[in-house]
Amino acid sequence: MSPLQRIKSPDLLVAESGADLEGHGLKRTMGLFQLVCFGVGAIVGTGIFVGLSDSVAEAGPAVVISFVLAAITCIFTAFSFAELGGAIPVSGSSYSFAYATLGERVAFLVGWCLLLEYGVSVSAVAVGWGQYLNELLHSLVGWQLPAALSNPPGDGGVVNIPAVVVIALAALLLVRGIRESARATAVMAVIKIGVLLLFCAIAFTAFRSDNLSPFAEHGMAGVTAGASLAFFSYIGFDAITTAGEEVKNPRKNIPIAIMICIGVVTLLYCLVAVAAIGAMSADDVASKPAALSLIVNQVTDSTLGGGIIAFGAVVAIASVVLAVMYGQTRILMSMSRDGLVPRVFERVSPKTSTPVANTWIVAGVFAVPAAVVPLDVVMNLTTIGTLAVMAVVNIAVIALRRRNPDLPRSFRVPFFPVLPVAGVLFCLYLIYGTGWLTWLQFGAFLILGALVYTLYGRRNSRLGKAADIAPEVTARPEA
Repeated sequence: MSPLQRIKSPDLLVAESGADLEGHGLKRTMGLFQLVCFGVGAIVGTGIFVGLSDSVAEAGPAVVISFVLAAITCIFTAFSFAELGGAIPVSGSSYSFAYATLGERVAFLVGWCLLLEYGVSVSAVAVGWGQYLNELLHSLVGWQLPAALSNPPGDGGVVNIPAVVVIALAALLLVRGIRESARATAVMAVIKIGVLLLFCAIAFTAFRSDNLSPFAEHGMAGVTAGASLAFFSYIGFDAITTAGEEVKNPRKNIPIAIMICIGVVTLLYCLVAVAAIGAMSADDVASKPAALSLIVNQVTDSTLGGGIIAFGAVVAIASVVLAVMYGQTRILMSMSRDGLVPRVFERVSPKTSTPVANTWIVAGVFAVPAAVVPLDVVMNLTTIGTLAVMAVVNIAVIALRRRNPDLPRSFRVPFFPVLPVAGVLFCLYLIYGTGWLTWLQFGAFLILGALVYTLYGRRNSRLGKAADIAPEVTARPEA
């Protein structure tokens, strides 16, 4: 059977995820509030606390438009994720959606790209943790870690030790159990939203409208480049769909949680961007990676306020590492069940109901780039990989409507198929803004993924082996 013909029916995906076969089952323990907190925990982190300066450098005060443009791209795709997540509530997220609609080869490449979105973004998020940890230490005890051991390479650093530490701590919490992880994520999500609202309240007291002029000094090209960078700030909302097997009433709660998260985060980001530039000029914000803490210090004329913001950033970035590592392990678990990656990734501990070996492997692999790779390189690759996955998800929702029109759906994309098509176009537009060097890097990454699939995935596919044993049984569902 051709890899493009190996299409796994949604019913089979759901049945496999719900069956506790060979100790591979997960427990449904997350409610709607925990799921929303998990989504916010996966989104709000390095992108706004550290990456804001990069977006402002490209777009100037018009960075607000960049955030809105990135949000629109997410909203279009969020509708598709909501429909697919409600119809196919499994832990594989985009990978499983592609498997059910576009075939095994495309699904594997989507899973390969998710290594960028979930795995590599863990590295990118962890890289920024050391900078705010130093801000917090300075405000508390007047001491900082040496730049060589706490900054990313290219920014005065040699080996980023805090990045490795935060990944190890997240892995330790994840292997203890999803209930403990969900509670920790909920607490951290509430803390960081509160800290960002506190930042806005303080920064708006020093607001100067002159700082917003000229508004779009770099033109539409700057807004587009800023949107491509700002998009990194939204990465993670689709991690909600990776919790499909551990959520109570997933067909209802997953779509609701996605919409709430996107709405809350977009409003929060726009407020933070306006407050930051209003209190400190765009040029100053662009030149300071830990700009939020510095703004509060400047406005309050003390280090106490900045210390509170730094504490919020330390918590925020840690929660993103936790949530995104969770998503990566669940993607690998789904791929392992299908035979496309080694079986070690699907093994679940009977004691904690978590994939222990999977989690530690992910932590070990992605601690290395977190320690030694410059932040901007990791961010660009993560962004383009995520945008490519989102484009596929928008195509998948169209394909599933055609292939399985009668499949129960708790949510349907409005104005179908206009919004999914618009989602694809917006993703391509932001991919264009990442630049030709990132395109080349991503192209090489895809070629490597295709090679891995040919040499390992295709040969070990359980769906392919089943078709060889019983060729009369098709994997295609009835249209």
